[in-house]
Amino acid sequence: MLKEFKKKYFSKYLEEIWDLKEKLRVFEEKTKTLNFDFLKINSSVFSSKIEWNSLDLNSFSNLDFNKKTNKEKKEIDDLILAYDFAYANNLSEKNFLKAHKIATKSFLIEANSWKYRREKVWVFSKNWLVYMALEPEKVNQEMKKFFSEIKDLLNEELSIEEIFFYSSFIHLRLAHIHPFFDWNWRMARLIEKWFLAQKLSKDFWKIQSEEYYFKNRELYYKNINLWVNFYELDYSKSINFLKMLVDSLSYV
Repeated sequence: MLKEFKKKYFSKYLEEIWDLKEKLRVFEEKTKTLNFDFLKINSSVFSSKIEWNSLDLNSFSNLDFNKKTNKEKKEIDDLILAYDFAYANNLSEKNFLKAHKIATKSFLIEANSWKYRREKVWVFSKNWLVYMALEPEKVNQEMKKFFSEIKDLLNEELSIEEIFFYSSFIHLRLAHIHPFFDWNWRMARLIEKWFLAQKLSKDFWKIQSEEYYFKNRELYYKNINLWVNFYELDYSKSINFLKMLVDSLSYV
């Protein structure tokens, strides 16, 4: 499926990211002295804020400094540990499931953690149905296929443009499969950087894509919404979403 996407949409994508190499040059210059640990915390804070966590970096840091905690801080703490795990381990289906268990340790019961969902999932806005995800009995098979394709891509030599393309499409496709009972969006943002960093270098964990997505949250959700159910998704409209990762390079 991922390679089929490339055949259909890559040429259009290239037209939209014509300045990728210049953005990469600026990103590498700006981040070469920055510490991963700080940026990891920032990424976890903003990925959580996209999901309506109210803590910003200052309030999180104040709680941490004063050795205080609450539900929202614990949510970020656990996500930080998931980023640490991903940073230290290769991307695979087994490790991805472990990362989900780490990220949801304080919030999901064992039956819903480290496992794909066994329930139907609908995504709602305040007033209406936004998206109906894949049926639960098909999730396991779809994820096996998904990670088989990722494994192949990790073993292939790809251009920098292809790596960014696939990273973004992995994010998008995981969000559409919606494999978990909860924490799907956070895991989609995590796997995007995980693939990118493994294909390029660990320096690419420094990309502040989560902050960029949060600061452009309305556009982020608009671009990820390609139709109301899994079987009628219109990926011909995906380019606006795919280019957001490239645009986030400038957000450091």
